[in-house]
Amino acid sequence: MARNTAGRPKRERKAPTPPPPRGTSDRDKAVDALMALLAEHSFEDIGLAEVAGRAGLKLSQLRAEFGSTLAIYAAHVKDIDRAVLAGGDGDMSEEPPRERLFDVLMRRVEAMAPYKDAVRSVLRSVRRNPGLAFALNAIAVRSQHWMLEAAGINAAGPRGALRAQGAALMFARVVGVWIDDDEPGLDHTMAALDRGLSRGARWAGLLDDLCCIPAALCRGPRRRRRHRDEEEAEAA
Repeated sequence: MARNTAGRPKRERKAPTPPPPRGTSDRDKAVDALMALLAEHSFEDIGLAEVAGRAGLKLSQLRAEFGSTLAIYAAHVKDIDRAVLAGGDGDMSEEPPRERLFDVLMRRVEAMAPYKDAVRSVLRSVRRNPGLAFALNAIAVRSQHWMLEAAGINAAGPRGALRAQGAALMFARVVGVWIDDDEPGLDHTMAALDRGLSRGARWAGLLDDLCCIPAALCRGPRRRRRHRDEEEAEAA
């Protein structure tokens, strides 16, 4: 199989197609409507009435499902999560964690492909709206918890939270490259992800070292006390 400069198999990319309808429920109609509107307008300019109108719903029906446009976008992200988690490749089980995470995140990029215009719009809004960036970061971190777990990387506890935050920031940079990547095999996106994972591996090593420091500090006084007690016992 042909390999790219990063030494990985080239991934065949399907031609962009309009996103398929998610379903016929009010929830699915609302999510589809928001993503269609995002391809045309900025996030901050889209109101709930516009979403309801595009979805063919009454405001009361939309309110029964969601409380804000941010909640609707979070539902879209959750759908992407589910698509990625359902598409796991059993052949990756014997690969190192880094390669498994590479595969998971590239599957995520491919699942996002039908919504590229909407994602581009969201990125523009994030750059000029710190409040929106903060809110979307929380959604991204929650999503990356699942991506790490899908790759067999523990995302539990404080250390897992830091890993998920780091993965969210790294993936955001990759998405920024993907938005302008017109190569058939997404070579630029794959290279950006490869670089991001390399930096992440170094950060994970530093994180492990830092996590060892408190334990070492706790063990140190005990060893010193034990050594002093032994000296006093010998002197007696």
